[in-house]
Amino acid sequence: TIITKTKPHIQELSIKTTIISRYAFTAVYCSLLNRHPAASEGVFQFQIPANAYISNFTMIIGGRVYQSEVKPKEKRVKQERGKSGTKEPGDPEVEVFRMAAKIPGRNRAVFLLTYEELLQRRLGRYEHMTSLRPMQLVSRLSLDVTIVDHSLITDLEVLPLRNGKSNALGPSKPELPITTVIKNEKNVCKITFSPNIIQQAKITTSGILGDFVIRYDVQRDMGIGDIQVLNGHFVHYFAPKDLPAVPKNVVFVIDTSASMLGTKIRQTKDALFTILRDLRPGDNFNFVSFSNKIKVWQPNRLVPVTDAKKFIYMLAPTGGTNIDGAIQTGSSLLRDYLLGPDSSSNSVSLIIFLTDGRPTVGEIQSVAILGNTRSAVQEKFCIFTIGIGNDVDYRLLERMALENCGMMRRINEEADASAMLKGFYNEIGTPLLSDIRINYTENSVQYVTQNLFTNYFNGSEIVVAGKLTNESAESLHVQVTASNNDKSIILETDVPLRHRQIDTEKNVKLATKLGVALGSVAEDFVERVWGFLSIKEGLRSRLRSQTSKDREGHTQQATNLSMTYHFLTPLTNMVVEKPEVLTDGTMAPAPTITPGAGEATSPANELRPTKKSITFSKTSADGDPHFVVEFPLSKLTVCFNINGEPGHILGLVSDHKYSGVTVNGKLIGAPAPPGSHKQQRTYFSTITIVVDKPQRAYIEVTPKKVILDGRDRIVLPCHSTVSVDSGALSVAIVGNSNVTVTVGGNISFVILLHRYKNPAPYQRDHLGFYIGNNKGLSHNCHGLLGQFLYEEVGLAELPAQGDTKPSLVLKVKNRSVPVVQKSRRIYSGTQSVDCWFARNNAAKLIDGEYKDYLMSHMFDTGDWPHGTNQV
Repeated sequence: TIITKTKPHIQELSIKTTIISRYAFTAVYCSLLNRHPAASEGVFQFQIPANAYISNFTMIIGGRVYQSEVKPKEKRVKQERGKSGTKEPGDPEVEVFRMAAKIPGRNRAVFLLTYEELLQRRLGRYEHMTSLRPMQLVSRLSLDVTIVDHSLITDLEVLPLRNGKSNALGPSKPELPITTVIKNEKNVCKITFSPNIIQQAKITTSGILGDFVIRYDVQRDMGIGDIQVLNGHFVHYFAPKDLPAVPKNVVFVIDTSASMLGTKIRQTKDALFTILRDLRPGDNFNFVSFSNKIKVWQPNRLVPVTDAKKFIYMLAPTGGTNIDGAIQTGSSLLRDYLLGPDSSSNSVSLIIFLTDGRPTVGEIQSVAILGNTRSAVQEKFCIFTIGIGNDVDYRLLERMALENCGMMRRINEEADASAMLKGFYNEIGTPLLSDIRINYTENSVQYVTQNLFTNYFNGSEIVVAGKLTNESAESLHVQVTASNNDKSIILETDVPLRHRQIDTEKNVKLATKLGVALGSVAEDFVERVWGFLSIKEGLRSRLRSQTSKDREGHTQQATNLSMTYHFLTPLTNMVVEKPEVLTDGTMAPAPTITPGAGEATSPANELRPTKKSITFSKTSADGDPHFVVEFPLSKLTVCFNINGEPGHILGLVSDHKYSGVTVNGKLIGAPAPPGSHKQQRTYFSTITIVVDKPQRAYIEVTPKKVILDGRDRIVLPCHSTVSVDSGALSVAIVGNSNVTVTVGGNISFVILLHRYKNPAPYQRDHLGFYIGNNKGLSHNCHGLLGQFLYEEVGLAELPAQGDTKPSLVLKVKNRSVPVVQKSRRIYSGTQSVDCWFARNNAAKLIDGEYKDYLMSHMFDTGDWPHGTNQV
């Protein structure tokens, strides 16, 4: 009881998922409140699907942000528990992410977790599962799932909350979980679940609500499949339908050692009786049972569908586990049959191997068993392995399946083994194609994920992703070759790349508008699918490796990709610094702040997933830096360049005396690109926004991080999507895309993040600065951009003199500024703006001259030397 009373209370648990073309982004927001004066340990625990990768974790405790970092795992050094986010092995379908941290007295902690997964199609449906197990009743609990697909969404179903033993793929009852709302329109679907505390208590008072499961499929056209194209990457989904089943030759190899006694053997028999009924005319099969001894139902042959009930019924557990002998026996049965006169060239051959233990009889060394299996199989058929319970060498079963073109399934000790076995057999029971090869135009793609597949089973899906070598190519030629029951088939087509890119962009826009704010992550979703698949493939290849050199190569490649996409995978750790809490229950001071004795820092900064990006004006300084000024009243846009020096700090907005706002930008140098008339380029490397009212605070932005120094000092990485409100200043980051800074509600600035994955020598990570809303800035505002905010300008034509043509001038504050028409690219090159260009470092256009705008340091709020904007 004492523990329960002092345990921090979950105020809010909000889970938002957006699924774009079967790739799911999930953001979990959990707020814990410690109501007691003493510090208390808060535990954030969340089950994520085993197939998913965590891509970010952030804690905010006492108003300070603790951002996770992904680091490569050190060789053979076990990570100390608690130092990093750990995924605990549990149920085969899920893994538990757990993080514990001390929460100061009368304070709160916010945990933010994001993870990504590519949904797998099984038995004709995609399944998306969200675990709702907060372990206590929650004041505000909400789950939102938005599905946006290229194709029409069909067969949508929300299952009753799934808990414990119920089967992952069996039939379901139609009752919806209470409060579930489904809005389904063609290719967009929104599902919400938000039970209040009383409704939660009716389901369970333990806080273990169960899994919220959504199943759906999409409408498919016959032919080549669905191809999505985005920013130089493609993903190809191939799931043909209405094909005749291919006959199969299958040997069931079943463990009957003593440990199978009781429920396991009963459930296995139950499943085998069902599977027997599902065999088709044209299929051939046999049974091998093994313990110390190995028994074959029909020696030296495979038989057409016939009654094997008596053999199944008589299976009796006893003795040890001879895995090697059983696989050898099953393999020789299949091999001999395939060499004989009865075998059909277009049939599919497989062994289904089931065990609940480790090898104890005959060969017991994994490496030797795997070698013997490869020699016996000779790449002539596939092995599908199933492990039941906790005493199985799953690594051995996984390698056995991977090295022999099969899959492994894991069945929990408490699970309904009969239903899971039937489900797994159903997945592989109807082969439609064999020897599938997917080819793309030669030299037009690179780094393509697996494109050769031994079998395609009904209800599944083949997914291939890769990079396009030429983004501006008109089309991509796709060819699929395969065999089905009576012939070889060839499907081919030319995919119009530009058209597909526009379609995919449309879906991404829709998804980011409707779902959780994803920022640039969604804009790169096809690339992330490629990264996700490439890592999975690297891990499989690593497991299959026969030499240490091979293994090392696959490990390195998969580790590098895990780091690139910030994924927590078996090769990386997610490390996060923990807050230090003093004995009196308060936070230890941050390095830059010293609270008074015994003073508890209040939860001043609220951090939430950000809203969608706002629209902003063209008044900006971006790129090299090119300045653009929009004069809405005059319906004119003016532009100019400032050729500064690296290290110079420019005053962009100066309104210190009035609104209390100053914006300064620091220049960084880079060599000019080949063939340029310039000696060098300059860009903004840092932008600082200083606010002096109602109290002093500042924000410093670089391409990698944002420092907010208000009531507390907070450092936010630019790759996450978060927002923090700190009194006078608030900041919203859309990961790797932009930062919006709002001052007092009516002044906003947008800073674009320009980052390069593989920069050329003349490229530097840099920033673009845009004025979003200037209503709160005074009419006395100054600076290179600030001086124009409330001005009007006019365009006049100077009469021709002698042979010269008439020239145009801008009338600015009684000055005449010669201008020419130019075009500028803004908003990261996504838009073009026509503007009147003022030459010579904006001479005559700006008050004073360039050196008047040089600041002594980043936080310099010095007034404009001429007092106001009048010269």
